[in-house]
Amino acid sequence: MSAETRGQRITLLDGGAEAYPRMLEAIASATRRVHLEVYAFEREGVGTRFVSALAAAAHRGVEVKVIVDGWGSIGGSRALAETLRAAGIKVRIHNPLTSILLGRIWRNHRKLLLVDDTVAFLGGINIGDHYATEEGRPGWADLALELRGDICARLGERLTAGASTLEAGPVRLLLSGFGGGWRLRGRYLAALAQSREKVVLAHAYFLPDRGVVRALKRAAKRGVEVHLLLAGRSDVPFARAATMRLYHTLLRAGVRIHEWTATTLHAKAAVVDGRRLLVGSFNLDPLSLVNLETLVEVEDADVAARATQWMERHMGQARPVGLEDCARSGLQRWLLDVVGLAVARFTERFASFIGSRRMRRRG
Repeated sequence: MSAETRGQRITLLDGGAEAYPRMLEAIASATRRVHLEVYAFEREGVGTRFVSALAAAAHRGVEVKVIVDGWGSIGGSRALAETLRAAGIKVRIHNPLTSILLGRIWRNHRKLLLVDDTVAFLGGINIGDHYATEEGRPGWADLALELRGDICARLGERLTAGASTLEAGPVRLLLSGFGGGWRLRGRYLAALAQSREKVVLAHAYFLPDRGVVRALKRAAKRGVEVHLLLAGRSDVPFARAATMRLYHTLLRAGVRIHEWTATTLHAKAAVVDGRRLLVGSFNLDPLSLVNLETLVEVEDADVAARATQWMERHMGQARPVGLEDCARSGLQRWLLDVVGLAVARFTERFASFIGSRRMRRRG
C-alpha cells in the first residue's frame, strides 16, 4: 500500500500486523538515532521484540530515546524504564502515576517512531499484542502511515519544539502541544467544510463537540455521502454509551453509521472525496484537545484510495445502524442518555480542567 509523490514515499499500514515488522526492521537498520514516543508500551509479547531491537541499536552506538506515557503504560512503565536504561537507552516516563499528587494529569497520547530522520511511523497503534494478529485472532482495527522523504528530516528538527506544522510535498504533519489540539480539530472541520462527494470517518472514541456534529450534519444535508465507522464495543467503559446518544440526530441528518464489532476499533482516520486522508493519534473527543497528539494529512488520490479500501472493507463487515435501532423503551432511552451525557460532560469538564491548569502553569 505504498505511493510515491513529490519526493515523499507514503505507505498505509493495516494494524500492528503490517506496522510492527516494518518498525522493527527500521530500528534494526538504524545508524544514528531512534526516537520512539508511544502512549502504551507492553513489555510482554511483541513488546519484548521492541525492547530487544532498541537495546541492540543502543549497543551498536545509536542514540535511542523512548518516551512512554505513565497512564497509558500504567503498572509496567517503571520496569520497562529500568530495562531500557540498563541497555543505555534514554527513557522518559511522561507523567507517571505519582504525578497525580502534583496535579499533572495530562497525557502524551502520541504514537510516533522516527529513525535516522529518514523514516517515520505515525498513527493510532501502540505497542502491544492487542494490535497484532496471532493464531487466527485478528488484532485491533487500526491504521498507521510510514513516511519517507523530506518530511522525516523536518520532523527530526521539530521533535522537541512543541506544537509544529510541517509540510513536504502532499504531506502535512501536525504536532500539538498541550492544549493545542484545536488546530488538529480545525483540520477535520476544514476537510468536512470542503467535502463535496463522500466522507468516511473511522474513529474509536467518537465524542465530538457541537461544532464537529454540525459540520457532519451540514455535509450530509448538502448531499455529501457521510459514513461513520464507529466502535460496536470499546476498551473504555461507557465510551459507547456516550457516542450512542448522538446516533439519532446524526441519522436524521442523513449520516450513515456502521458499528465494528469483530474486534476493537482503535483507528482515528478519515478519507474525504477520495483524495484526502487524515490519520494519527488524534481522537474527535475533548481529551485529544489537551493531550500531546499527532495528525498527518495527505493530499494524494492513491493513498486515499488505499485508505478507502480499508474503510469499505471494514464497513462491509460492520453492523449498519438505522433509526429503528434507536427506538428503545423510555427507561432504556433514559438510562442510556443519562449515562452517555454524564460521560460526555465529565470528559469535557476534565479536559477543560486540564487545559486551564496548563494555561495557569504557562502563565
